[in-house]
Amino acid sequence: MTNNNKLYPSVPRDKTNNYSEALAKQRRDFVSQQLEKPLQHVSHYSIKAEDTAGNIENFIGVAQVPIGLAGPLLVNGEHAKGAFYVPLATTEGTLVASYNRGMRVITAAGGAKVTVVDDAMQRAPVFIFEDARQARQMGEWIEDNFSTIKSQAETTTQVGQLRNIEQYAAARMRYLRFNFTTGDAAGQNMVSKACFAACEWIQANYPYPGLKRYTLSGAMDTDKKHSQLNTLHSRGKRVIAEVTISDQLLRENLGVSADMLFKMRQISNVGSMMAGSVNNGAHSPNAIAAIFIACGQDAANVAESSAAISFVDVDAEGNYYLAMTIPSLIVATYGGGTALGTQKECLQMMDCFGEGKVKKLAEIIGATVLAGELSLSAAVLAGDWVSSHDSLGRNR
Repeated sequence: MTNNNKLYPSVPRDKTNNYSEALAKQRRDFVSQQLEKPLQHVSHYSIKAEDTAGNIENFIGVAQVPIGLAGPLLVNGEHAKGAFYVPLATTEGTLVASYNRGMRVITAAGGAKVTVVDDAMQRAPVFIFEDARQARQMGEWIEDNFSTIKSQAETTTQVGQLRNIEQYAAARMRYLRFNFTTGDAAGQNMVSKACFAACEWIQANYPYPGLKRYTLSGAMDTDKKHSQLNTLHSRGKRVIAEVTISDQLLRENLGVSADMLFKMRQISNVGSMMAGSVNNGAHSPNAIAAIFIACGQDAANVAESSAAISFVDVDAEGNYYLAMTIPSLIVATYGGGTALGTQKECLQMMDCFGEGKVKKLAEIIGATVLAGELSLSAAVLAGDWVSSHDSLGRNR
């Protein structure tokens, strides 16, 4: 039998010091030799190779994504108060220009009112029994012993707090959805560790027969996947951004009326419903992904964060009300990739780096999503959606 490992050499690494510039260069030279192509751009960066420990393995360089600046954006939040300039990392032409336009109109209208209405990160273990009645009995025991389970979980973390445990029954399984608050961290690793400690205690102390085993995740947390459960119950921050804009302001700046935007939303709602979309808005993931990349967030969390609920109305005076609800916005201002060089600088542009800033960042993201929703909706109606891409987004 052929040993394929001898045919395909392994990526160079050092078990004792894998985060040195020398190792990074060795790996770049290795891949250049393997592909017979030089790496001219990957090797240009300002961060130290040593600083990437904990963020990446087998470091070779940096993906340079252009960053544009949009704003000012006036935010009337409970944590974000004032005008902000928002860094957006993207390679899509017209994106920054579109958000900038929406921000200008929202600011002229008096700003976006943004509220974080819920905050929880989940891990959802499943306990397997011999039959459904035994599983039901465990559910009652979990409720009776919640305070002890909470204290066991919180022995592993200084900031994480177990808020509640949802329960779901199916066949002979009991699915438990642990909801934690996680401070300024996104918290997936934090809640995994805390939930493991709680589950080990449950398994060791459960007094009734029938418990066969448990799995730390029964997939009801839907980590880095969308689910309707997260849309309803939230994962991360549930953020609602609102603005009321006069018909005159819309006509003067966007070339559309409040009535036109309102009727368009009714039509697009039908299309979203027929498509089975998780988002009846225009393009909220564009803002979220661009800010995530610029600010050191886990880009895969766009999967959950992409869900959104758009709502519009026109009042008796003809003013246009627009609200965007982001039910599962997973963000951090501490830990993860937030302390890397460019990511830290982008967070600092919005005064959102470090402890006590995560809800401020969530509110700014909510307001940015609102700006993009307004601008693109108007562009589609006014007919300049395609023309703007032709003029700004054609890099061939």
